[in-house]
Amino acid sequence: MKKKFLIIGSNSFSGSNIINLLLSKNHQVVGISRSNEIEKEFLNYKKNKNIKKFKFYKIDINKHSQRIKLNDIISKFKPNVIINYLAQGMVEQSWINPEDWYQTNIVSQTIFYKNIQKFKFINKIIHVTTPEVYGSNYQKIKENTKFNPSTPYAISRAAMDLHLLSLYKNFRTPIILTRTSNIYGPGQQLYRIIPKAFMCSKKKIKLNLHGGGNSIRSFIFMDDVSEATYIISKKGKIGETYHISNNEFISIKKLVLVISKMQNISFEKLCNKEADRIGKDKVYKLNFDKLKKLNWKPKVKLNKGLLTTKKWIDNNFNILMKKELHYKHKK
Repeated sequence: MKKKFLIIGSNSFSGSNIINLLLSKNHQVVGISRSNEIEKEFLNYKKNKNIKKFKFYKIDINKHSQRIKLNDIISKFKPNVIINYLAQGMVEQSWINPEDWYQTNIVSQTIFYKNIQKFKFINKIIHVTTPEVYGSNYQKIKENTKFNPSTPYAISRAAMDLHLLSLYKNFRTPIILTRTSNIYGPGQQLYRIIPKAFMCSKKKIKLNLHGGGNSIRSFIFMDDVSEATYIISKKGKIGETYHISNNEFISIKKLVLVISKMQNISFEKLCNKEADRIGKDKVYKLNFDKLKKLNWKPKVKLNKGLLTTKKWIDNNFNILMKKELHYKHKK
């Protein structure tokens, strides 16, 4: 029997990608986002042959009336699994209006989880969070590493993570947490570093590198992440946290250097160096042994993933060139 999935944050890069995977596996899916569905170039599920199994609703969980509407949708649809990607993102901008981050990522999410406690047909709730909660770590860290958030964004996510774990411990709410290294791939928002670097090279404009790009990350292809999340929805243990990552660690500078070579432009012509972000974490390295035990491993190497992303940008450049390359905050 196929499960029913509710995807919160369906317009997001991660949300839209998991929807495409779920539809391909013939599941029924409902998607929730606070804005109308965005352009099809950023929603690859639009081309899925099983698109009739998907229903979209525009819901803003920061509004009381919209939360009531969401409860009605859940009551009627009766999802077995909820995957929650919804969060106010963007680290740098969280310093400007931190109250917006706390409102969405803590207060409204807390109300949402309080409201769905009554729905006993929900078997698993996968809450997608972030390694930002740990702060910088030069060694590979496991899921039980002590939190050390350094920005309003990270603080908001850490607070919600702790709240959800308390719901599991005290009420056995079927929560699973996932924390993923940096995602990328076709369909990602253009203000993220990989598509932005490709776009800047094609538009012949400068890419500003915070701190010269010396921070170290691992970048993981979105399809690998969606597959991991799907496996967790089937095999993951309630109350656990799972890291989704790979072992390809690279500095942002070296990453952009790889992209500049793909685009046949010098690194110096492509990039400007600017001051680092306030509170920026220098290194993330996630141990994902727990996820390996569920028979998952990453498949797409960075070079192949970058070439696939480049192809998407090249094929859609006439449309993408009209889009902003900078994040615009929406309350």
